[in-house]
Amino acid sequence: MSGYDNQGFAGDGTYGNHNEYPGTETNKNQLARHSKDNGFFTVELNDRKKSLEAGEYDPYRWRDVEHPTTDTETFLHLLKGSLGTGILAMPMAFYHSGYLLGAVGTAIIGFLCTHCIHLLIRAEYELCKRRKVAVMSYPETALAGFQEGPPFQRRIAFIAPHMVNIFLLIYQLGSGAVYTIFIGDNISGVFAAHGITVNVKLVMLAALLPLILINCVKNLKYLAPLSTFANIITMVSFGIIAYYMFSRDFTFDGKEPFGEVKNYPLFFGTVLFALEAIGVIMPLENEMKTPQNFGSPFGVLNKGMVVITILYTSMGFFGYIAYGSSVQGSISLSIGDDIPGQICRILLSMSIYVTHGLQLYPAIKTVWDIYLLPLLTGSNHLVLLEYVTRVFLVTFCFVLAVAVPYIDLFISLFGALTLSGLGLFIPAMVDMGTYWHQRTGKTRIFTMIKNCLIILLGFFGLIVGTSTSLNEIINKFSNE
Repeated sequence: MSGYDNQGFAGDGTYGNHNEYPGTETNKNQLARHSKDNGFFTVELNDRKKSLEAGEYDPYRWRDVEHPTTDTETFLHLLKGSLGTGILAMPMAFYHSGYLLGAVGTAIIGFLCTHCIHLLIRAEYELCKRRKVAVMSYPETALAGFQEGPPFQRRIAFIAPHMVNIFLLIYQLGSGAVYTIFIGDNISGVFAAHGITVNVKLVMLAALLPLILINCVKNLKYLAPLSTFANIITMVSFGIIAYYMFSRDFTFDGKEPFGEVKNYPLFFGTVLFALEAIGVIMPLENEMKTPQNFGSPFGVLNKGMVVITILYTSMGFFGYIAYGSSVQGSISLSIGDDIPGQICRILLSMSIYVTHGLQLYPAIKTVWDIYLLPLLTGSNHLVLLEYVTRVFLVTFCFVLAVAVPYIDLFISLFGALTLSGLGLFIPAMVDMGTYWHQRTGKTRIFTMIKNCLIILLGFFGLIVGTSTSLNEIINKFSNE
């Protein structure tokens, strides 16, 4: 039995029946505890209590975060969470779309992703107010939003959190496979620079045990120093890539402003994979000292997504102009084979190795905590079974990578397959359900039309993008 049902959530910080607010009692208990332990906060907490008793509830004021982050820290976390293998695949995305359509298309997709994130965090805040809970996760927000909607949404509300979890799980496992391919491609490229031919799959096999070991680290605080180191060497690597890009002749000869129409879905999936940060957005907002600044017009989200979109557009545009049709699935494979190029590939592989442990952490937590642990309660081998789960998930990513060792097509496939749902049509459906009984008149008509268009685009991207990527993968195997 999983951690969700159609009435509410199970576990800590959750709520039950649709019309009850156990969060109120929880918050009063927290208030009493904090008042007793920290007299300094007594006045403020009494004000909160009066506000609560008056029927007002502001979730932001009731969030009990042990180490809240500032706006600047959250901004930097957002940038770090978005800078991964996706940005290195942007030149290939522009090859599929053409440099002109790529620049415009990336800006449009970036705007659309940002808008859908706004829909989600606004819905979370509104639902937290109604349910009188301080915070909700993405799956919890999806369940609550569907429960507030029209009859057809309420009937399928029980599947909403599982749908989110499945999409997130597929995305995280797909990302793990992409990282494994990335390590294999780049390390084998270093050997090739010295005239040594090493099969990419053998490199991935050699990396399997280290990947298993780093994913057996249960506490993320032990990875924090490695994460900081990974961020530094990633920035150094990007500097090397920029050096190579801008050292080449800047010419539009042989570069197409518009690519082939049949390849547009590959562009769509790759840009979604690269830009969409839906997996880190809600945890970041929930950990802020001033969460009201996250979604404001000039807040953290808008500033961060503008910077991210500009960075990704620049990498795609200049990478494609620099290398044209010879660009590879990761631009790190297109740069020179001299010493700086080899150092760049090694540094990026080290960074991605650390990131692999961070990327699979939510997937492991989802599979183990939500789905397996409730089934294994009472077992005497929980520790062993948890490690077996970790080893299985890492090995599963390895098997995917070995089965389909094409990083560009893998990125496009998982971008279209998972982020069309997580980043587009699910937020639109949550928004529609959350405000179903509040919006009236022209506002209701406009938002209904807008949300329906986003839902249709999401389903279209999922179906067409996934099928196009799968066809390209099949063609790759057929031509070998």
